[in-house]
Amino acid sequence: MKSERPDTPVELKVRALRFLVRREHSRAELARKLLPHAESPASIEDVLNELAIKRQLSDERYAEVRTNWLARKYGAAKIRHDLKAHGVAEAVVERVSAEGDYDRAKAIVARKYRGAATTREEKAKRARFLQSRGFSYDVIRRVIDADPESI
Repeated sequence: MKSERPDTPVELKVRALRFLVRREHSRAELARKLLPHAESPASIEDVLNELAIKRQLSDERYAEVRTNWLARKYGAAKIRHDLKAHGVAEAVVERVSAEGDYDRAKAIVARKYRGAATTREEKAKRARFLQSRGFSYDVIRRVIDADPESI
């Protein structure tokens, strides 16, 4: 059984690298995961600074990977919210653009619904679905009003 002593700086760095090998992490997310194992927040900051200097930890890279992963299902607003929730800096979050949202929304609707929406109720249902996925009103309106043959 593991003792309750805090990790040494070397052990903390090894633990952090094990997390980063599995997938990219934001700085805040990695700090949160390391906190129970560290003797102080200062030791975590030292490890995170060292990893950032060596470019082994990067919020920009995390944001890019996470954005690409989420873009398959969600719109820019939902992606921005997710990045903020994971502690990514506001400046990095703002780089996530709504560019390509229309095409993504159209593809998501085409995967979910086979035929064209013919009734008001069906259009409203699709609009609510897209809204829950974080697409803007303008994108939703364009997708719902699009030519039924193009969906």
